[in-house]
Amino acid sequence: MKIKSAVVLCWAVTYHFIGLAQSVQGELLVQPYLQDAEPHSIKVMWETSKGEESIVEWGTTPKLGKKSKGIAYDVNFSDSRIHEVKIQDLERFTEYYYRVKTGKIRSDIFQFKTPPFASDNESFKIVAMSDMQIDHNNPNKFSEVVNDGILKYMEKEFGGNLPSNLAMVMIPGDLVENGTKYYQWKEHFFNPAEKLFSQVPVYPVLGNHEKNSVFYFKYFSLPENGTPAYAEHWWFKDYGNTRIIGLNSNDGYNNSRDQYEWLKKLLDETAENEEVDFVFAQLHHPHKSELWIPGEEDFTGKVVALLEAFTTKTGKPSIHFFGHTHGYSRGQSKDHKHLWINVASAGGAIDNWGEFEGRDYDEFTVTQDEYGFVMVEVDASQEDPKFTIKRISQGNRKMERNNEIRDSIVIFKNERKPSSPKAISPNNETVSFTGATLKAGEFNSDFSNAFHAASHWQISMSPDFKKPIFDSWKQYENWYYKENRQKDDDLTDEESNRLKPNTTYYWRVRYRDQNLNWSNWSNTATFKTNN
Repeated sequence: MKIKSAVVLCWAVTYHFIGLAQSVQGELLVQPYLQDAEPHSIKVMWETSKGEESIVEWGTTPKLGKKSKGIAYDVNFSDSRIHEVKIQDLERFTEYYYRVKTGKIRSDIFQFKTPPFASDNESFKIVAMSDMQIDHNNPNKFSEVVNDGILKYMEKEFGGNLPSNLAMVMIPGDLVENGTKYYQWKEHFFNPAEKLFSQVPVYPVLGNHEKNSVFYFKYFSLPENGTPAYAEHWWFKDYGNTRIIGLNSNDGYNNSRDQYEWLKKLLDETAENEEVDFVFAQLHHPHKSELWIPGEEDFTGKVVALLEAFTTKTGKPSIHFFGHTHGYSRGQSKDHKHLWINVASAGGAIDNWGEFEGRDYDEFTVTQDEYGFVMVEVDASQEDPKFTIKRISQGNRKMERNNEIRDSIVIFKNERKPSSPKAISPNNETVSFTGATLKAGEFNSDFSNAFHAASHWQISMSPDFKKPIFDSWKQYENWYYKENRQKDDDLTDEESNRLKPNTTYYWRVRYRDQNLNWSNWSNTATFKTNN
């Protein structure tokens, strides 16, 4: 009994002195995380409970050997400090080791890799995810998405160390539940993802839950190449052959003429930049949402229109990543090689089917009420650049999934047109005015593995098709409310609407492959309706 009491007293004294030592020297509150990577520089940030010293020790081996100094600043009107150090004079596309130091506080040694130049033609990967804001009924979900999802997936699929396999993390908003609450940034965002953010740069944009908080702007050091009066609200970052654009779709900024004109000018400049093959934009709100119509935002529609026009003008494919609706969706513009991708939810409560007002939009082929993240694999080949999108699912409460690939699409920059289809019937025939069944020939393409993924049908009263009276766009799949509404639909025929009697009509069709390449229009066929 006496021995046990002595042991307890010894431990109590030990913990007292450990706690006293920590209170004197401070502690690491937020582990190091990476920002604003360039081929020759990168920013390292971290947070301590006290201390002004901001030093990063770094080198090409774990022995480190070099030092860079930076700044420290207040975050919450307390002794806590955020530290920011810019490491310069780095070699492009090179792995480095680093650790941070504030007084006696030292982190573990981590790694990062600098970006390549576009001329290096180096391929790379991106993770896109959003809406990790905490769900109090499932508070560990974001940690699971990162640690059981992203990290395990990367290790299993690609092996090696993380910085050599993953270039960046894109987050289109809602990082925390309430951005004005200081504790949430550490506990709900940075801590669960520290093993990822310490090795891979993270690039977020503001969601509505950030509430335009000063904490957001203190915790992140994003590119300051947007409109000067709105620093870090919108920006762009180049990695290899891809331009990443961050935008602010929140109230008070989504009606900003400054942001719209900045984006328009940037896209005009990007059109002339021969080193950029792809443009990936991210903003929080959807233009259309199959799971949650009230979350839609007109501003995003204006952004989509600019990106569509850019892609068609330049031949450079584009994407807009978004969130806000807590579920995955993948869509594509009808006339442009532009993708619409909702990358939620990485933690926020799922917007389940039937829970809110929804709609089956023509643009979307896949919508899933599941947790997960999106992998973007960019092939920077000079001869035939392309990117692959994969949805990696963690399932939902009804059905768990272990990093299951639930959707994928490959987009090539170079044109890969299928053969023009043949309009077969009706042709020089008379049909009932109640409607006609249009029939076209088989899908053909000179490219291996291409298949028939969409058909676009038009009927007009004039051969120039300036004002079609029937315009139908059907895709080979349409996953809505857990069923494929396009199952068994033959894309080589289509039923028209009711037509005018005793009238001459013209019709045509074009085919699209699974990589968003449209054929030329078919020959124009004609028919008459009876009385």
